[in-house]
Amino acid sequence: MKDYQKQVLEYFQKAGIVLTPLEVKNLEIADFGLRNLREEALNLVVYENNANYCAKEMVLLPNQTCPEHRHPPVKGRKGKLETFRCRYGKVYLYVEGDKSSAIQATVPEGKEDFYTAREEHILYPGDQFTISPNVLHWFQAGPKGAVISEFSTTSDDASDIFSDPSVQRV
Repeated sequence: MKDYQKQVLEYFQKAGIVLTPLEVKNLEIADFGLRNLREEALNLVVYENNANYCAKEMVLLPNQTCPEHRHPPVKGRKGKLETFRCRYGKVYLYVEGDKSSAIQATVPEGKEDFYTAREEHILYPGDQFTISPNVLHWFQAGPKGAVISEFSTTSDDASDIFSDPSVQRV
């Protein structure tokens, strides 16, 4: 696991993102309970998550995918509104909506039923895209990996709904 963590931290360096020792210590490696770390996972550092907003940095290793999910309304809030900004690499982002004729990402084998959002948005460094609350989405790094900054309303991982029922987020 230390080699994996070292590889993730190298991506922050490639993107020119400086982390404090505490942020490095608190690096979250989310495998979603799928035990398929190289294919479906998300690596992140949360700078701030309070009642008003959330800011985090996310790393996807080459071709790694964050499983399809949505952020539903919770306790009177509309659900999480989030903006992704690519800092390094290439990100294939899919949201529900108009279906692209063909997608450039590769859906993990045997998981086709759990990756249904097909409106494709490709993000390169400096590009950003805002995902509305309660919209199904998933994203995958290109072949060189990716670093993504996320700016959003409050993040409540326990309330996220994943298309794959075997996902465990918390």
